[in-house]
Amino acid sequence: MGNAMRGVIAFIPSQRCQRFLVGDLKEMPLDRTLDLSSHQLRQLPMAACLFDELVKLYLSDNNLSSLPEELHRLRKLQLLALDFNCFEELPAAVCRLPQLSILYLGNNRLYHLPKELGELKELNTLWLETNCFTVFPHVVCELPNLKTLHLGYNQIRSVPDELGRLGELRSIWLAGNELAEFPPVLLEMHFLAVIDVDRNRIQRFPGLSHLQGLKVVIYDHNPCVNAPVVAAGVRRVGRWADCSDDEQEDEGSKAAAESTAKVAEVDPEEEVTL
Repeated sequence: MGNAMRGVIAFIPSQRCQRFLVGDLKEMPLDRTLDLSSHQLRQLPMAACLFDELVKLYLSDNNLSSLPEELHRLRKLQLLALDFNCFEELPAAVCRLPQLSILYLGNNRLYHLPKELGELKELNTLWLETNCFTVFPHVVCELPNLKTLHLGYNQIRSVPDELGRLGELRSIWLAGNELAEFPPVLLEMHFLAVIDVDRNRIQRFPGLSHLQGLKVVIYDHNPCVNAPVVAAGVRRVGRWADCSDDEQEDEGSKAAAESTAKVAEVDPEEEVTL
């Protein structure tokens, strides 16, 4: 079926047209995984909500802006992919999936998250990149098992101290925001393995050598005058990353006297696709 035909049919909400787009959905897949990505869907077929043994549901790259309340019937769902859709608010039914551990919400139109998200106590991976957040969503700090948080490419200016409650967090991705300083709370999170603050407005980096769990720090494309000092074995991605600490300090002092406009521009890196 051509994309043009799919687009026309997607506008027609009848059950017959839904079946034309996704099939009858009469039997649950044997692998308990249902992939309805890239079908130009404007609504989730109700039949999908009847598969109460479903573990993974992929709805990426559609035209969804809402989900039915019946979604909460998927009590065993562990992975839900809603990225590349049209959500301005997170559907309430998502917050009623008790075993959900991986949630992809990138490339939507979200600007806040409901307090009910904090009920997802099993959530360990949350992707919120390329949305419309201007304020860090505080409810994220209520997710005790969160290990990976991706909030890149929003318009966030600061990170709350409450983030330090997340003792399981290992990776935080904050590239492409409007951070004017390195978030102080990250300096107290010794268990972090990956910190990404690429493409912000940070002018000076504090030392990070005390962060014993740190493996990678990405700080490129900031108007910085120094590179973060890290412990041996930690990989740095950014200006002066290949220099020794002494060389970085000398170069940083020189750079401080120069206009940040002279900092070389590099083409944006490609986003990692999952």
